[in-house]
Amino acid sequence: MTHAPTAHAFSRSDRTRVGLWWWTTDRWLLGCVGILIVLGVLLSFAASPAAAARMNVGDPFHFAVRQCFFGVTGAALLVWVSMLDVRGVRRLAFFVYIAAICIMIALPFFGHNAKGATRWLQIGGFTLQPSEFMKPALIILVAWMFAEGQKGQGVPGVSIAFGLYFLSISLLLIQPDVGQTVLITVAFGAAFWMAGVPLSWVMLLGGVAVAGLSSTYFLFPHVASRVDRFLSPESADTHQVDRAAEAIANGGLFGRGPGEGVMKRHVPDLHTDFIYSVAAEEYGLVFSLFLISLFAFLVIRGLYKAMRLNDPFQQVAAAGLFVMVGEQAFINTAVNLNMIPTKGMTLPFISYGGSSMWAICLTLGFALALTRRSPGAYAQG
Repeated sequence: MTHAPTAHAFSRSDRTRVGLWWWTTDRWLLGCVGILIVLGVLLSFAASPAAAARMNVGDPFHFAVRQCFFGVTGAALLVWVSMLDVRGVRRLAFFVYIAAICIMIALPFFGHNAKGATRWLQIGGFTLQPSEFMKPALIILVAWMFAEGQKGQGVPGVSIAFGLYFLSISLLLIQPDVGQTVLITVAFGAAFWMAGVPLSWVMLLGGVAVAGLSSTYFLFPHVASRVDRFLSPESADTHQVDRAAEAIANGGLFGRGPGEGVMKRHVPDLHTDFIYSVAAEEYGLVFSLFLISLFAFLVIRGLYKAMRLNDPFQQVAAAGLFVMVGEQAFINTAVNLNMIPTKGMTLPFISYGGSSMWAICLTLGFALALTRRSPGAYAQG
């Protein structure tokens, strides 16, 4: 009696959905993301006790346990999204964008206010920041519209893309959230340039963006305050940035050791915006450079994979997503190193927060789905 040969799990003959996903997904990018998620969870254990003590939370590992949950669920979300085909990516991005925009419209009436901004929706003991999820969805929809506009079939793709962009940044400025506005503008500009529009249009958009960014100094007092503190630190309170700088300096080459950091007790946002300084103090310059190199590898390899794609939509969308992730990592690191004025920007995968973790996993899930090899190319080895 003979038996038909069976495909072993994760072998090249495995034609199941998981098998196809495993062999068509860029496993270097997947591995890099996995390392970053694990590092984010581990660093939360270093930052959690000091954050819990400052915020009068009884359990010293309250934030670490929650970050474990965010990391596990975020990884599951990333894998699920990365299994989608191109049509599934567009469909999910559309519904995510609509849901996020609707919540952002409701924020002025029902949102949770903190530090002078209304960016969050309070749901029980959890706060959701819809703009985090709107970002990757917007980039995908914009890339889709650019691609449709290039087909010359009467679809006003460029006009729709700009309409989506202006709607998004208008709602962000109402909150206000200038940092996310800058992030989206740069990613939108990258997608605009990748779509092959004339250089003069790109330069015009850049000029408008610079003028708009400059105007925020006069329109938003908190922006003016942050810029003034950065340009004239001797005449303003720079406690948070100074303590972060001391933490990085104290770390030296190899750090003070796990759990031995001192400055984290004096940095208010150590577990979120300033988690990089905690890592630098406890694990040193070598680890800090390793962390930066992981983000550099993620972005460079991601852009390399995007440039090899033949479909204009996939190419523009994937490149825009990787640019956005790299830009966010750069802004957070630059703030910690006092290279730019402070912004409320998390370090992807590393900073504490459910919205931050889930949104960045959604972003990379989209990017991995768009850069997967076709099943035909996979079958040929």
